[in-house]
Amino acid sequence: IAIDDGPLATWDQVRELPRGEIGEICVHGPTTTLAYVGREKATAMAKIERRGLIWHRMGDTGYFDATGRLWYCGRKGHRVVLADRTLHTAPVEEIFNTHPGVRRTALVGIVQGRTVVPVLCVERWPTSRGNLNALWAELRELGGRHDTTRDITTFLDHPSFPVDIRHNAKIGREKLTAWAQGKLGRA
Repeated sequence: IAIDDGPLATWDQVRELPRGEIGEICVHGPTTTLAYVGREKATAMAKIERRGLIWHRMGDTGYFDATGRLWYCGRKGHRVVLADRTLHTAPVEEIFNTHPGVRRTALVGIVQGRTVVPVLCVERWPTSRGNLNALWAELRELGGRHDTTRDITTFLDHPSFPVDIRHNAKIGREKLTAWAQGKLGRA
């Protein structure tokens, strides 16, 4: 469905998207919970009624391709909304993660004045501690080859991304965003 940051109580408030367009992933089935116990606000934000069925808004974005496969594009809350388009974390990061000197990347948006600027935080492999200016030039060139990443020209070197202590893989983007904002200037 079209991305919406507010509650959607019933399906008639939803705009279904055509294949190829990124939106919110929603699911329903026998294991889909009907509500969050004691959390009415969370329930309103995550549940949609459609013909007696409760659909769950996953908090993830993605799209269906022409063959019906679902492609994951990242968490809805992690997208970076620019003046002319929206950047989703997975499609952006997967491009930059192909560079041999990059362990992983994290897209964040910082505010400069009244403008949101996309910033790519980069965690390098321990063996890739060479010239940062050369790496940034290579990443700008790599990003410039793709419409998805052409506007990303600001990179920050981070020694070790903060991660969720429960699974050591989920990047703490809120912490990275605050760190990047501090590095590049306050709003």
